Amino acid sequence: MAAGDLTTLANAKQWLNVTTANDDQLLTRLVSAASQFVQTWLNRTIASASYTEKHTGSGSNTLALPNYPITAVSSLSIRGVPIAASPDGVQVGYTFDDRFLYLIGNVGFSAFPNGADGQFPTWPPLGVQVSYTAGYATTPLEIEQAVLELMGLKYADRTHFGQNSKSVGGEVVSFMTSDMPKGVVTILQNYRKVIPV
Repeated sequence: MAAGDLTTLANAKQWLNVTTANDDQLLTRLVSAASQFVQTWLNRTIASASYTEKHTGSGSNTLALPNYPITAVSSLSIRGVPIAASPDGVQVGYTFDDRFLYLIGNVGFSAFPNGADGQFPTWPPLGVQVSYTAGYATTPLEIEQAVLELMGLKYADRTHFGQNSKSVGGEVVSFMTSDMPKGVVTILQNYRKVIPV
């Protein structure tokens, strides 16, 4: 399984009911290609990863981070001043949930205009630096299923590449020509990254 793959060769073969090793190289490539296609469409990485980013504050006590679900925050500084984590989510410091960072109380970083303690300041730009971990330890099952369906379509498509339909025994058989079936789009839409506001 390559880095970034959202399913395994074994699961792909089970989904496709393939029992031989004849197409293992092709299926491995399709798993990687479908996984990359899905993550590009989602505009995000699914697997857990570490990030260090600079952001311009929101002017409130809440800051949306672009990668999620957030599972850990290792450091936060505002205007170069380190901010400690709140020990209990009530006392002064920062806390977080799966999507947002929050400041609690007077965390002590003022000394610049246009921003008060307890708010992520809008000035200076990129004055908030955060290091955190976000993503999934294991691929959510519905995302994996979407990848399996996409790579299954491409696997079948190699026998009628570029055809919209063909006549078989007096009947016309039509082939799917869209990038993704509607059901796959519906599943993936729930995970697509949106721009934080």
